[in-house]
Amino acid sequence: MDLNARTRVWRGGKLDRENFPAAQISDYLAEPDTVVWLDLCEPDEGGLELISQEFGLDPLAIEDALSQHERPKLDRYEGHLFFNAYDVRLSEETGELATHEISAFVTERALVTVRGDEEFDLDALLRQWDSSADLAGYGVAYLLHGLIDLIVDGHFAAVQALDGAIDDLEERLFGDEAPTRETQHRGFRLRKSLTKLRRVVLPMREVVNTLLRRDLHVVPDPMTPYFQDVYDHVLRATEWTESLRDVVTSLQETRIALQGNHLNQVMKKLTGWAAVIAVPTAVTGFYGQNVPFPGYDKQWGFVVSLAILIATAVALYTIFKKRDWL
Repeated sequence: MDLNARTRVWRGGKLDRENFPAAQISDYLAEPDTVVWLDLCEPDEGGLELISQEFGLDPLAIEDALSQHERPKLDRYEGHLFFNAYDVRLSEETGELATHEISAFVTERALVTVRGDEEFDLDALLRQWDSSADLAGYGVAYLLHGLIDLIVDGHFAAVQALDGAIDDLEERLFGDEAPTRETQHRGFRLRKSLTKLRRVVLPMREVVNTLLRRDLHVVPDPMTPYFQDVYDHVLRATEWTESLRDVVTSLQETRIALQGNHLNQVMKKLTGWAAVIAVPTAVTGFYGQNVPFPGYDKQWGFVVSLAILIATAVALYTIFKKRDWL
C-alpha cells in the first residue's frame, strides 16, 4: 500500500509531517486536532480494501474508485463522501483533450485521493495547499477546497485554450483559400474535445453546489465564500463551454456552406468556359462537313470561318464576364 502513497498530517492547523508510512495514519487519527491526507496512485483492490477497513469506507465507493470513466459526482455514504472528477489538459498542437480521473474519500478528519495515473500534477496540489496555509485550521474543508479549486482552474484553462483554437480555426475557414483537409480534421478534433470537456465540466456545477449544502456539514461558514468562489468559476466555465458549443456548430455549418459556394463557383466557371468552347466547336463542325458551302475550297472561306470562331468566342466571353458567369 505504501508503494505509491504520499501522506501529510496537519496538527492544530499547521503542517506537522509529510511522506510518513501510511501505516501510521491510525496513530495520527487517534490524536486530537489532527487532519490527514493520503494519496494513492493506481492502487489495486487489496490496497483499497485496507484503506476501506482503516476509514470505514463503503464497498460501493471503493468499487467506484477502482472503476474507470465514472462521471463527475459527489455521493453521500454513512460517515464519508465520495468525490469523483477529472483533471483536463488541451494539446494546442493537436487540439486533443486529455482527461485524468481523480477520486477522493472525504471523512471528518481525513482526505484520501485516488489517482488513475501519474499525469495528475500532485505537486501543483501541494503548492495550492501551501499557498493558502492560513486556512488549514478548517481541516478537511481546506484540503477539499484546494483539490476542487485546482481541478476547476484546469477546466477553465482548457476552455480558454479551446476558445483560442476555435478563433484560429475561424480565421482559417474565412481565409481566401478553400479549407484544406488539415483544417477540416482540426475542426473535427476541436469539436470532439469540446464534447469531451463538456461532459466533465457540466456535472461539476452539481458537485460544488451539493458541497455548499448545510446539511452535509462539510463546509464550515468561514470556508463558504471560498467554495462559493469556486462555484462561480464552475458556472463561468459551464457557460463558456455552452457558448463554444454554439460557435463550433455555427462553424461547422459555415464550413459546409463555404464548400457548397466554392463548388458552385467552380461549376459556374466550368459551365461558362464549356459554352465559350461549344460555339466554335459547332462552327468548325459545320465547316468540317463533306458538302460544298460558301467559300468551299477558297482561301477567303477559311478566313471567314476563322473570323466567325474568334468573334463568337470573344462575344460569349464578354457576355459571360459581364454577367459574372466567369
